[in-house]
Amino acid sequence: MISTLSYIILIIYSIAILLIFLYGLAQLNLLFNYLKSKKIRKKHEQFDFTNPNEIPHITIQLPIYNEKYVVERLLIQVSKLQYPSDKLEIQVLDDSTDDSVIQTSKLVHQIAQTGIAIKHITRTNRIGFKAGALKEGLAIAKGEFIAIFDADFLPEKDWLLKTVPYFKNDKIGVVQTRWGHLNKKYSILTKIQAFALDAHFTLEQVGRNSKLHFINFNGTAGIWRKKCILDAGNWESDTLTEDLDLSYRAQLKKWEFIFLEDVVTPAELPAILSAARSQQFRWNKGGAENFVKMKHRVMNSTSLPLKTKLHGLLHLLNSSMFLCIFTMAVLSIPVLFIKNQYSHISLYFDIMVFFIVTSIIFFICYWNTYKVIEGKGFVNFSKYTGLFFTFYSIAMGFSFQNSIAVLEGLFGKKSEFIRTPKLNIEALKEKWKENSYISKKISKYTIFEGLLMLYFLFGLIAGYHFNDFALYPFHLMLIFGFSFVFFNSFKNT
Repeated sequence: MISTLSYIILIIYSIAILLIFLYGLAQLNLLFNYLKSKKIRKKHEQFDFTNPNEIPHITIQLPIYNEKYVVERLLIQVSKLQYPSDKLEIQVLDDSTDDSVIQTSKLVHQIAQTGIAIKHITRTNRIGFKAGALKEGLAIAKGEFIAIFDADFLPEKDWLLKTVPYFKNDKIGVVQTRWGHLNKKYSILTKIQAFALDAHFTLEQVGRNSKLHFINFNGTAGIWRKKCILDAGNWESDTLTEDLDLSYRAQLKKWEFIFLEDVVTPAELPAILSAARSQQFRWNKGGAENFVKMKHRVMNSTSLPLKTKLHGLLHLLNSSMFLCIFTMAVLSIPVLFIKNQYSHISLYFDIMVFFIVTSIIFFICYWNTYKVIEGKGFVNFSKYTGLFFTFYSIAMGFSFQNSIAVLEGLFGKKSEFIRTPKLNIEALKEKWKENSYISKKISKYTIFEGLLMLYFLFGLIAGYHFNDFALYPFHLMLIFGFSFVFFNSFKNT
């Protein structure tokens, strides 16, 4: 007779796997959308930049906070953007609390002397963090359109010429560009981050946008119509992902977004685990917060098609997949014992097939987007295969801390906006290790990740004991993922 506790474990385990499978089907649908979009190039009406009367006024906002290692690179690059000088202003929204304020002030003064309209705007407090700085800058912005770049982004000189013309259509509220990666090949950590972001900016953004489902402004490397921001209710700081929040409020107001896959804006990826941790935590908690904030607005909308509503909810629930993966992983070992104690219900354990199918779906989806950027061929496919399983494993290694982030977001626990330290590795080489912004503290989650590494090692031993190797590949990936996160937590601290 199977115990009540065993039934509960099996039910929760199965629900987690089925939710992951449903998410995989949604990703497969986005892949179909993505592939179809490649065959049909949608034309958009654009401003005629040969006509001075059609060239709109632009405000560029640069929200920065303690960025002394990258601020010079940012300001020099942005000052090179090609656009009529009488139609352009730059706002350096500086919330810094260290001596970088002095450095930034000098740089702004030097650039202003060249005839560029640039202002150094500081605040006496950080109310609202990035959202608060953007909102204050917006109140005095002269531009009809607001371009935003974080401190680690380096837009190409013709960036404005490639993006602004799409606003000829009065319904367009946002034009978002794809992120590039300055330090993609630096380490395994940067490679898997680039891998995940490339999938998001191709499969997900194009897949949704091509069918007019909701997408998100990604916080940077995009441009807003000022009227759209105000109509949607302006920037709000009650979630950690103010960009996702405003994106949904704007699209619920019927504003349309355009994603430009072919316009790439290079940026620096977090190259140390502590920096990647803080960014991952903020993104995943913010996503959960926005699900709580937006779910009823999306579902109660009378104008949205059902498919758009479903994709919107799954989009907002993206981060919750970590919670499902972590739940499935932790329960897999008790399930192993239950399976070998109650052999008469062995067919029930075939539920794991759904996770295998989901993994195959992800493998196919990500390959179709990977080859767009990296190219086809056997060599690239081999590289992709290794990178996919490395990414898959390390993503599992992040599942514990990201599950905490999701739970905090879902249950409304508030926390500060923790910026991701910028290292400028390409220019500073090994000197980046002297960066004063790098956290010296080891994450409070590290000890649990070390224990989880041992826990899944026990899973391997148990599988060997029972002569049951069905979960071996899964547990090996979990061991690798948690080992990677655990041991890298002690580097650069």
